[in-house]
Amino acid sequence: MILHHSESDIVSVSRARQISGTVRVPGDKSITHRAILLGMLAEGRTTVEGWLDAADCRSSIAIAKLLGAQIEVEPDVLHIDGCGGQVTEPSDVLDCGNSGTTMRLFLGAIAGRVPYAVFTGDPSLRSRPMRRVVQPLSAMGASIHQRSNGCAPITVTRSDLESMTYRLPVASAQVKSAILLAGLSTQTGHTVVVEPILTRDHTERLLDGFQAKVNIYEENCERHIAVRGGQTLQGTSVHVPGDVSSAAFLLVAAAIVPGSDLTIVGVGLNETRTGALSVLQRMGADIQLKNVREIAGERIGDIRVRSSSLSGTNIEAEEIPSLVDEIPILSVAAAAAHGTTTVRGAQELRVKETDRITAIVHGLQQLGVDALEQPDGLIIHGNGMIGGGRVDSYHDHRIAMSFAVAALIARHSVEIAHWSAVDISFPTFSTLLKAVADPE
Repeated sequence: MILHHSESDIVSVSRARQISGTVRVPGDKSITHRAILLGMLAEGRTTVEGWLDAADCRSSIAIAKLLGAQIEVEPDVLHIDGCGGQVTEPSDVLDCGNSGTTMRLFLGAIAGRVPYAVFTGDPSLRSRPMRRVVQPLSAMGASIHQRSNGCAPITVTRSDLESMTYRLPVASAQVKSAILLAGLSTQTGHTVVVEPILTRDHTERLLDGFQAKVNIYEENCERHIAVRGGQTLQGTSVHVPGDVSSAAFLLVAAAIVPGSDLTIVGVGLNETRTGALSVLQRMGADIQLKNVREIAGERIGDIRVRSSSLSGTNIEAEEIPSLVDEIPILSVAAAAAHGTTTVRGAQELRVKETDRITAIVHGLQQLGVDALEQPDGLIIHGNGMIGGGRVDSYHDHRIAMSFAVAALIARHSVEIAHWSAVDISFPTFSTLLKAVADPE
């Protein structure tokens, strides 16, 4: 397996004989974003060990600095001296780059705190919907203005926020987090988010670590998360585990390349994030969890995967929140499997870095896979056969890495356009893949 970079940002990936070894993937992107933001809001010093040094998280660091945090950046540790909730009016626009998490979470965090701020991002981010965050924040009293199409740039001016109860119409950890963060800046009462379907809960766990009082309870079979207004966070130490979403690419690679045996150490195993592991096991993947423990409120462990014969499966709407980022690489597993795989209830994929449903289906079709696009998902008729050719990542990091994994079992080499998008979340992907892949 060889990766050839060219001046046109195209990479060529060829077959691998096996995937083997023991590796560690970079830190969890979701946790890194939240640790930076909460460290900015907190009093005193926060240390973030194992943070993800990637473009998206660098955007969060830059914005936290503009809002008043002092941040010392080291290769594996961030030292953040927070502003105690008294954020500074930024001297420049808040450029979130490609990171929707940065824009949505910081928007909630400063909506009731900053005199004036403008959020923007790259062309992809400026085309993604922000109404789902702006509407509930506006209902709390936030003064927010956006373009008529509901996208950034977004202007925020300070206003007094009021607590409220909000039931998520669509499962979204980013919307939930934005509302909870805004709730911290209200003066009285509790802000409550009701989620009918469990979404990733890193914000709630980290708030507890920053000594905020968070009340979580079940009512009418729905999860309620409540935060009291007027709380001041206290700096703490955060240990960031390996990102299970990044690990998924290597796990699928080892599952589909014959003769493989790979162990990934120190991976976050938060139950709201491990849906992809369950789906792969359901498809017949040989996956074992080892050395499972809890560190700083997060479940962590080692994952061993050995190659096996996979079968198609159905991925239903209620599973999507726990594996939404892994649908692209699970689609590659489905193409390598025998039988039909269907994905339903995944319309959220249409408003990611690109329309991931269209990008996945088009790319698989280019490689000779029988794949069909559906309004809320896709259907893949797998037979274990993947051809070669050129596919476009559409500047989407997860699409690019997914087709690199597909190439490991393709009959001919696969060229992937706009490869540099990988730097958004997994800049060491090429290096790790070369380290574990034995080329034919």
